[in-house]
Amino acid sequence: MSSQQDNSDIIIFDTTMRDGEQSPGASMSHAEKLDLADLLEGMGVNVIEAGFPAASTGDFEAVSEIARRSKEAVICGLARSTESDINRCAEAVRHAARPRIHTFISTSPVHMKHKLRMGANAVLEAVGRSVAQARNLVDDVEWSPEDATRTEFDFLCKCIDAAIVAGATTINIPDTVGYSHPEEYGRLIRTLRETIPNSDKVIWSTHCHNDLGLAVANSLSGAAAGARQIECTINGLGERAGNAALEEVVMALNVRRDSLPFKTEIDTTKLSAASHMVSRITGFPVQYNKAIVGKNAFAHESGIHQDGMLKNAETYEIMRPEDVGVAKTSLVMGKHSGRHAFKDKMISLGHDLDREALNEAFVRFKDLADRKKHVFDDDLLALIDDQLAAAGERIGFDRLRVVAGSEGPQSAHLEITVDGDSCVAETNGNGPVDAVFNAIRTCVPHAAKLDLFQVHAVTGGTDAQAEVSVRLKDTGIMAMGRASDPDTLVASAKAYINALNKLDNRQLKRLDQ
Repeated sequence: MSSQQDNSDIIIFDTTMRDGEQSPGASMSHAEKLDLADLLEGMGVNVIEAGFPAASTGDFEAVSEIARRSKEAVICGLARSTESDINRCAEAVRHAARPRIHTFISTSPVHMKHKLRMGANAVLEAVGRSVAQARNLVDDVEWSPEDATRTEFDFLCKCIDAAIVAGATTINIPDTVGYSHPEEYGRLIRTLRETIPNSDKVIWSTHCHNDLGLAVANSLSGAAAGARQIECTINGLGERAGNAALEEVVMALNVRRDSLPFKTEIDTTKLSAASHMVSRITGFPVQYNKAIVGKNAFAHESGIHQDGMLKNAETYEIMRPEDVGVAKTSLVMGKHSGRHAFKDKMISLGHDLDREALNEAFVRFKDLADRKKHVFDDDLLALIDDQLAAAGERIGFDRLRVVAGSEGPQSAHLEITVDGDSCVAETNGNGPVDAVFNAIRTCVPHAAKLDLFQVHAVTGGTDAQAEVSVRLKDTGIMAMGRASDPDTLVASAKAYINALNKLDNRQLKRLDQ
């Protein structure tokens, strides 16, 4: 990415597959990363940080394949300031049309003392050496001083100057622990640009974490102070409280061009689909009142608000739902709806299914409509999630019957398919959910422990579908499973099986023992 650009252009750097995946339980499979990378490039993301190639063979292979498939986006890999990391990263991104190495080292006193156990001179030497090595391998090198906002200013300037002299093309200023606030962060970017020689030869970047809920605000403040790249993730995914949310950054720039005179290349109509994909892949639900992509972002219940909306939508909506890929109205689907209407609805929700997948989804929809008075958009999205999750899985759900109530014992009769063979189990438990999970363990013995069990209603009403999230943990590795069904116990069984399949796909080999 050239440092010569329109002064109003903001480069969107997505790190969902690197920083976002570092969230506990948010690991993505190889196929999931490829699908997400395709969507990100299709929606106009400029730079895709596809992973940390030295971290694992899986990360290396994913970055390499994404690099091969890319056409327009810069494909970036992360590397520590070591020779082996940088070489591994260069190998992973070398097939990209536009490869980038992003290398970093900590610069704050607390990180240098307790994490690196290195002195200032050693860190400064590592900056120049690592950037020079990366620049000899690729033309596009980004450098980051980890924990920049808690770094002594004079030392930060020396490190950045060394990186620029060594050949860095982008300088990123991470608020690694979400410590800064907008006025302070903007001032830091501005002062660095005014102080450091040749600061106009590089692109300045923001990378803000959300520990104090200020990641988006800090990122926008950085842009106002001269940064022209913003690093962010879909749904704000990331370690601890997450990163600046891509959809919030982009729509803030779109809506407030009067005071934020910048533009991006993002196709905003794909924001909702991207949010839903990341939620499905990671198993992390999007909070209802999440800005831009939350279920209630364009919902109005108050009588006063509804009256205003009926008169003029601008009374309570500062952007159109269509602008972010949300249907303008929630078309209620029912058992009398036809295949054509169902297909149109699926497309409006971001799922252009092939004939086979559409036929399967339509049958599932009709079954759901027979059991539920109204089928809402969220019901349909949950239905498609379950269908996508079940494709190609080793363990499949067939049927379940549960005996529950105040008089025990609670029991479950479960039928599932394992490697193509049917398995039937009848077990008791300390409650119906425990009985169901015991039945699954009988058919599929494993060492994984249940780390999270969470239930919420997809829509309102007593006939609402239950969406269940299950997180399994095995020797420090976690997998999240999600499923939905009008029957909470069926959804629980499907979610547990979905999580088991994910563990299997991550080659833990627990299920074969």
